[in-house]
Amino acid sequence: MKSFDDVAIEWHDHVAVVEIRRPPLNFFDVRLIEHIAECFESLEQDSQCRAIVLAAQGKAFCAGADFSSSGSDLFKADSDNSAITLYKAAARLYACKKPVVGAIHGAAIGGGLGLSLVPDFRVVCPETRFAANFVKLGIHPGFGISLVLPRLIGQQRANLMLLTGRRIKGEEALEYGLADLLVPADQVREEAIALATEIAQCAPLAVESTRATLRHGLVEELKSRLEHEFAEQVWLARTNDHKEGMAAVTERREGNFTRS
Repeated sequence: MKSFDDVAIEWHDHVAVVEIRRPPLNFFDVRLIEHIAECFESLEQDSQCRAIVLAAQGKAFCAGADFSSSGSDLFKADSDNSAITLYKAAARLYACKKPVVGAIHGAAIGGGLGLSLVPDFRVVCPETRFAANFVKLGIHPGFGISLVLPRLIGQQRANLMLLTGRRIKGEEALEYGLADLLVPADQVREEAIALATEIAQCAPLAVESTRATLRHGLVEELKSRLEHEFAEQVWLARTNDHKEGMAAVTERREGNFTRS
């Protein structure tokens, strides 16, 4: 398979660890998500791989888009727009047939939260932070979060996260069902590999068949939801509230929104 400077694969018997290498915060963009998708698709065709661990170097799992640089371009309504390309890549991640365990240390914010929802399971630590901060940016959630998060933690808890933008710590994430294991920070990857190994020790065809049944219709529904999320982001990106939200988050202050 291709090699990338920001994503790498290492093997642990039948478990492939896909590691994001953009420390310290692992900001995402179209290029990163497409590279992860290419890794997933390559591993899907590799009979040696029976389970995948999605992990990251650095301080954060993924702190979302870097709004100090090109992140503000994500929501422009251009036919070649990076957001719609990004969301097509997101659908490719969900289409992977191999089970995925997320090693989620540090922050998973905005689109980083969306990326953390791709795995079937999440191993976290007390320092883990999940946040859907889109409303603080004056924008609609993307990356399929509006579909996948309620399926995972229930509608009411998803409402709370999506309508407040509040951060959920590791212990609360476990209570919500957003996390499956809570371990010390230095054990997150080890425990994620252990869980993936437990899956990999089972009959691979049966695992993939059972997982496909459990996820039946998800990718198709996700593609439709991604189109809706993008359409909502396009018009909201033109509002003054979005400009103010971007400025407020960059300046680390509360937004002064005017409903315009």
